[in-house]
Amino acid sequence: MTVATGRVVAGRYELSTLIGQGGMGQVWTAYDRRLDRRVAVKLLRPDKVAGAEADELRRRFVRECRVTAQVDHPGLVTVHDAGSEDEDLFLVMQYVDGADLSDHLAEHEPYPWQWAVAVGAQLCAVLSAVHAVPIVHRDLKPRNVMIRQDGTVTVLDLGVASVMDADTTRLTHTGTPVGSPAYMAPEQAMGGAVGPYTDLYALGVLLHELLSGDVPFAGSTALGVLHRHLYEPPLPVRRIRPEVPEALETLVLRLLAKDPQHRPASAQEVYEHLSLLLPARGVPTGGPLDPTRPFVRPHAPWPDRARTPAPQPAPAAPAADAGKPDVARAVDDVNRLLGEGRITQAVDVLGAILPAAAEQHGERSPVVRTLRKQYAATLMNDGQYRRALPELRRLADERAAEAGQADPQSLRHRHDAAQCLEQLGEPAAALAEYRALLPYYENQYVAGDPDLAHDVRRRVGHLLLALGDRAAAHDTLVRLLHDVDRVHGPGHPLAADVRRTLHWLGRMHG
Repeated sequence: MTVATGRVVAGRYELSTLIGQGGMGQVWTAYDRRLDRRVAVKLLRPDKVAGAEADELRRRFVRECRVTAQVDHPGLVTVHDAGSEDEDLFLVMQYVDGADLSDHLAEHEPYPWQWAVAVGAQLCAVLSAVHAVPIVHRDLKPRNVMIRQDGTVTVLDLGVASVMDADTTRLTHTGTPVGSPAYMAPEQAMGGAVGPYTDLYALGVLLHELLSGDVPFAGSTALGVLHRHLYEPPLPVRRIRPEVPEALETLVLRLLAKDPQHRPASAQEVYEHLSLLLPARGVPTGGPLDPTRPFVRPHAPWPDRARTPAPQPAPAAPAADAGKPDVARAVDDVNRLLGEGRITQAVDVLGAILPAAAEQHGERSPVVRTLRKQYAATLMNDGQYRRALPELRRLADERAAEAGQADPQSLRHRHDAAQCLEQLGEPAAALAEYRALLPYYENQYVAGDPDLAHDVRRRVGHLLLALGDRAAAHDTLVRLLHDVDRVHGPGHPLAADVRRTLHWLGRMHG
């Protein structure tokens, strides 16, 4: 399956970076041109899966996507769009900022058993909503589970697996199972009827892997793995990790029962067992990506909510030197994107190309300096003030070190940084920055910009109001009004704005 970066699907979704690939297709980060937002696009090739039944598969795919899009649960990735184009089926989904559970496990070995319980409980909540439709996921595995920055779990690929699994007996024809053998229930491997109990078995495999570090049944071939699912008992996890509660080990063994009748009756029942092992409410200690957080601090504000997704890798472009990104091409792309109003995409391209530009041209080069200025300005234009602030401060400091504190460019960067502080709800810090800037704007022999000085004084007055110092705000604004009237006359828009504020202040005093 060959797909090019930059391809536009359905006239709207521009593919950016390949983030996953398997036998059934590919997953890309992409940009929704219409709404200027980041999305994920899954491309599937039915001819690779079903041969002559491709047309029927297309119809089933669209129908299943419509059904799954109706499942309303915060633990399911949102489906934005679906359809077919040329030889591909495409599914457009919400972009989830986080780590998939497989990578999360690899970064946190041994995985805390409390985390495993929290992941399992969240998955049970999702499965309970899915099974009520009824839909069977059929391919629950760590790669289809995302841990978001706030610790909440999101399940991917609902409905897609059920479409692709239309002919489970294909195993006997090709020797290749549909789905993931390591997580496949015995009845699914044998081509029998699947149901909610099939997903519960996969949940048992997943929990066993989180607790022990490995799936219960592994092997060098798919058929060998499936044979072990059918005939071998799983190793109890407490033999590997004695600190795991006995009740949790018992639950995992029940989920891994060969006979569906011996597994728990529902995801709801599994949740009830897991809920007894969840951590008590308090202060989470695991930082971001801690799956216990939704239980430890339910519905609490997220302290680091201002974190924004890391820049996506810049789209590949032809380069003069093999293996090196084409910075000039990326700059052209940014200018085109900004001209089309696609600011989010431009931000990601700029953020991703900066390290390559610095390596090629040098950190202090005019090319990199220009790119960083554009990056900071674009971040501000996109409302990403928290990311723009350190960029602006760095630009201001570097320019001041080269050309002095009164350099107009350095002052401009500091002024923009103060605006960021205002937007971020940090009035005291913004006030201090504006007050430090004001002498430069008022000194006609240095920066000499009376209009900018007037605007900064207005901002100082408003920030004093925000901080509760009405007397100082009143004094600042009265003196500002006098100077604006003197320079521009009483009909100037700034004078009218200041009069309104003073009128409001007078009513407050009255």
